[in-house]
Amino acid sequence: MKMIIGGFVLAAVAGALWARRHYVVVTVEGRSMAPTLSDGDRVLVRRRRIDQVTAGDVVVLEPPLTLAGLGPPGADGRHWNIKRAVALPGDPVPPGIGDGVARVPAGALVVLGDNIDSVDSRQRGFFDADRLLGVALRRLGGAAL
Repeated sequence: MKMIIGGFVLAAVAGALWARRHYVVVTVEGRSMAPTLSDGDRVLVRRRRIDQVTAGDVVVLEPPLTLAGLGPPGADGRHWNIKRAVALPGDPVPPGIGDGVARVPAGALVVLGDNIDSVDSRQRGFFDADRLLGVALRRLGGAAL
């Protein structure tokens, strides 16, 4: 009986470690993704690399390093942005972004908030793909994004 319980505990721990490596829950702060996401919404994010992202995905990533005045960091000590990926490496650069660059460079992406007042690639330019946390899958307690 002790072996069976020990096996269940080991399986539960292994499952929790696997889930933590692949998924994270992020709380939305601000209105940059309104009306899709609201301030205080919690979203399930699957960790992804840039080659696993498609245009239209809602992504969580750190802003460019050159920014000041970001406000206080999150509980993990990092600043996270949640935006919609609109152009990936090799895609044409949307108008108003990239200062005449025709295609999104390797290792970069263009992101926009759903709210027109969002601070995103229109002001910050390209976001580094290596600062990507992942793709938001669904609002917790709500529908898929």
